[in-house]
Amino acid sequence: MYILIIDDNKELLYALQQLLKDANYHVDIAENLYEGGMKVNQKKYDLILLDWMLPDGSGIDLLMQIRREKNRTPILLFSSKKEIEDKVEALDGGADDYLEKPFSNIELLARIRALLRRESSQKQTQVDFGDLIIDFSSRSVLVKSLPVKLSAKEFELLELLVLNANTVLTRYQISEHLSRDFDHLSASNIVDAHIKNLRKKLNADELIQTIRGVGYMIAK
Repeated sequence: MYILIIDDNKELLYALQQLLKDANYHVDIAENLYEGGMKVNQKKYDLILLDWMLPDGSGIDLLMQIRREKNRTPILLFSSKKEIEDKVEALDGGADDYLEKPFSNIELLARIRALLRRESSQKQTQVDFGDLIIDFSSRSVLVKSLPVKLSAKEFELLELLVLNANTVLTRYQISEHLSRDFDHLSASNIVDAHIKNLRKKLNADELIQTIRGVGYMIAK
C-alpha cells in the first residue's frame, strides 16, 4: 500500500512517515501543495493524508482539484480546526474522512485501515467461503443461498475477518475497528459477544477460529 502525506510540520511529517513505515506501508511525503500535487500526478497512491493549512494554500483546494480530475483515491484530511462546520466543509469537498489534531497514533492507524479496507471491498465486491457468500457492495450475506440478517457491527466484524483471511486478529485490533472509545478498548468484552452472535447466525463455528490467548481468524 502506497500512502502520501502532505504536511508542512516537519516534526509531525517525519514522525508519521516512520509510524507508517513501521506499519509496513510505503510512504512518500510532501511539505506543500505544489509538491503534493506533483506527486499525486506522478504516482498512483492508495491513500492520501492531507493537512488543511499549508504554506502555499489550503488543503481543501488540492482536495477539490484531485476530485475534479476524477481521481477517487481515498483522502483523509486533518486539521486543528474544531468546528463541526469545518468537518462538513472537508467532507463536502470530497474528503473520505476528517481527523482533528492532535490525534493519537492508534486512532490514525485505525482510520487508515478502515479507509483502505473500504477501498479494497469496493474493488472486490463479493467473496465466497463455501456455503457463505458476502457481498460488500450491498452489505448482504447468504448462507446456503439463504439471506442472513446481520447488525451493522456484525457485518463490520465479518468484513474485517474476511478481508484479513488467514491473519490472526487480536481482540484489541477487532475492538479498535468496531469502537471509537479508544480509552476503554482493552477492558471491553464486546468482541467475544459479537463473535458468538456471528457464529450462531452464520452457523460458522468452524469457519471463525479461536486462537487461544490471542484472538480470532478466518482461514481460507
